[in-house]
Amino acid sequence: MNLPELCIRRPVMTTLLMAAIMVFGIVGYRQLAISALPKADFPTIVVTANINGASAETMASTVATQIEKKLSAIPGVVQLSSSSVLSESEITIQFDLDRNIDGAALHVQSAISQAQRILPAEMTTPPSFRKVNPAEAAVLTLSVNSETLAYSDVHEYAETTIAQRLSMLAGVAQVSIFGAQKYALRVQVDPDAMAAHDIDFQTVQTAVTHATTAKPVGRLNGPQSLTLKTSSTPTHAADYAPLIIAYRNGAPVRLRDIANVIDSVEDDKVGAWYNDARTISLNVFRQPGSNTVEVVDRVMALLPALRAAIPPTVNIDVIIDRSEAVRAAVTDVEFTLAITSTLVVLVILLFLRKASATLIPALALPLSVFGTFAAMKLCGFIPLPYQSDLAM
Repeated sequence: MNLPELCIRRPVMTTLLMAAIMVFGIVGYRQLAISALPKADFPTIVVTANINGASAETMASTVATQIEKKLSAIPGVVQLSSSSVLSESEITIQFDLDRNIDGAALHVQSAISQAQRILPAEMTTPPSFRKVNPAEAAVLTLSVNSETLAYSDVHEYAETTIAQRLSMLAGVAQVSIFGAQKYALRVQVDPDAMAAHDIDFQTVQTAVTHATTAKPVGRLNGPQSLTLKTSSTPTHAADYAPLIIAYRNGAPVRLRDIANVIDSVEDDKVGAWYNDARTISLNVFRQPGSNTVEVVDRVMALLPALRAAIPPTVNIDVIIDRSEAVRAAVTDVEFTLAITSTLVVLVILLFLRKASATLIPALALPLSVFGTFAAMKLCGFIPLPYQSDLAM
């Protein structure tokens, strides 16, 4: 007894089997991951090195070149490229497709450790690296801006409140910040005033460093032990201005006497703009295999709570939403699939001229399609609904 004969002799079993395939197909279709780009795990690692104030030429010759020499000795490297800008060098290493990314990361870490011995002494923080997937792009870009607050305060809200909350959402892999304006204190010394007071740069640096270091003062031992602590560490320019740098002729020389102390940011040479206005940009990246539409929906659902947690003068706007193209593409595919199925059934009816005979292919067609969805979910396939999204 073959399968067609078995299905004809047992109509109840056939009906239940068709219903099961249809149910599993609908469930599988609703759970399929939707993304503008196909899932492709390229073994790629990016190394980042920073020296504040260094020119692009200096970063390329003294940092990027030295690191590249060590990285080129790693087995399995297919492509090695670097780009240098003011204060930063970024080196991209792409490995063979069959290269294990975790093993490659260990080799990269070892190469960075070897390169540190020949890197400039001005590099206070060692180079870092991260695993990346070139096929991944941010699914959502947000703009955080304010017309009244300083952008160092806006950056604080974006980093500590918004980015951290978004990173906790299911399906979100990373939230990166562009146009960072992190608060920093700037001491602009006056060489003439320093020479008049016979003070050098090292003395100023030592005094400022000691003022910002939270070191324990000591402890008093007796019937009851008491811990000594200093007053709160200065946090703003007005707190640093009265700082005593040295004594000359029995009189204190304060920081304001030889320098201009201002509230500023760590790097005032970078920034981001949206609609001709200064902004802090947040890029939300999804986890591999997660549903782009669902990730964006979770972020959108959290935005009202985020807006309530920050001052009303701080605005959160959506700059780029890649789920819109995906939604439109899926809607277009669904509409095309429905029209195609209808036309196929009408053509069959036109040639058979009998409704009862047309009923069988009319039921088999959607059943086969939904059965394919169930198989795609079972095999972990990710559909690519919109080919032109690759150029986005």
